[in-house]
Amino acid sequence: MNAQLPFHRTTSAMAIVSLVFGIAAWCMLPVVGAVVAIVCGHLARAEIRRGQGQLEGEGFAIAGLVLGYVQIAFGVLVMLFAIAALVLGLSIGFGSSFFH
Repeated sequence: MNAQLPFHRTTSAMAIVSLVFGIAAWCMLPVVGAVVAIVCGHLARAEIRRGQGQLEGEGFAIAGLVLGYVQIAFGVLVMLFAIAALVLGLSIGFGSSFFH
């Protein structure tokens, strides 16, 4: 009989870091957390692919990537809205007849 040893798979640390910083991007560190989540998520997915089945955590990496990219997109939309509000507010003026 050929007895095979149990196959031990470990979770990628980069995938866990990506997920943790993706969550932190929404709670405490909006810009820094999102950038770290995106970078670590891409590095984790590459590491998992190169691991030849010995590493897991693809779901963690993808979740971190999604959280990071959505946070960045949300931040860009807020900035565009703030700039538009500022430009429109200055072009209308505070003493114009629009408000009276």
